[in-house]
Amino acid sequence: MQVPIWAWGVFLVFIFSVLAIDLGLFHKKDHVVKMKEALSWTAVWVTLAFIFAAIVNAWMGRTAAMEFIAGYLIEYSLSVDNIFVFILIFKYFRTPAIYQHRVLFWGILGAVVLRAVFILAGIALINKFHWTIYVFGVFLVFTGVKLFFEDEKEIDPEKNLVLRLLRKFVRMTSEYDGHKFFTIKDGVRVATPLFAVLVVVETSDVIFAVDSIPAILAITKDPFIVFTSNIFAILGLRSLFFALSGLMDIFHFLHYGLAFILMFVGGKMLMSGWYKLPISVSLGVIAGILLLSVLFSIPNARRVLAQRREEEALARDKLVQ
Repeated sequence: MQVPIWAWGVFLVFIFSVLAIDLGLFHKKDHVVKMKEALSWTAVWVTLAFIFAAIVNAWMGRTAAMEFIAGYLIEYSLSVDNIFVFILIFKYFRTPAIYQHRVLFWGILGAVVLRAVFILAGIALINKFHWTIYVFGVFLVFTGVKLFFEDEKEIDPEKNLVLRLLRKFVRMTSEYDGHKFFTIKDGVRVATPLFAVLVVVETSDVIFAVDSIPAILAITKDPFIVFTSNIFAILGLRSLFFALSGLMDIFHFLHYGLAFILMFVGGKMLMSGWYKLPISVSLGVIAGILLLSVLFSIPNARRVLAQRREEEALARDKLVQ
């Protein structure tokens, strides 16, 4: 189904309006996002995504709606893995928790533009050179295998080429100045560490997109479905970050679940020339892998939470003494 231009316009107006309300009303004042607030916003974003899926179902049909949900689940689940990287970035730059939401807000705003470019480029490549779908498939299988055997994520922002170029051509200060990305120091306009954090977060999203967009293209090549499912997932990434940033070690098996999802969608791409797997089967497999990952993580979650309670009890005893 050819999606009219006005539908793209309505969707973009909606997204930018929601972001404007988010920053201008609910997060006008910098504050540390607590667990309860993060969970509430996570529920809001997930609800909006499924309301949109219902609209797609009524407008474009059941298959398109299922493709949207499958793409959304893939991107959302991969976003969980990306949270590890954001945690490491904030720790490296010692970013105050009160300013982390602002960084993620502007980072995601930039990601909306970058994702649109990558999606259109990816679809154009597949349509013009069909063999590239097999390249994407091999890449996703390789990435999934690599992720499966990866013990833990490491990041060294000093190796980030964009950050190194930024420091070479832009004057920077080592001191934060509230939530400002630029400030005046000794009469000269300089970039603050918060701007450096934003640059690393933004370039990290480019790397994330290299994995996630080919994965969604394995589900559908409809640019509207690919783009909307992608955007809804990354819009919910901020609240998901604050909800899970202190709980990432609980979901021990989710890491392996994500690896299997990448290998599955990569394999789906590789066999697309001979057999097209029904979207209902793909959606069932993706949802099943995520569910099993969470269920297998429950025993580990209990152990980690019990260990935390013991550590908190020991800390309280030391304070009393």
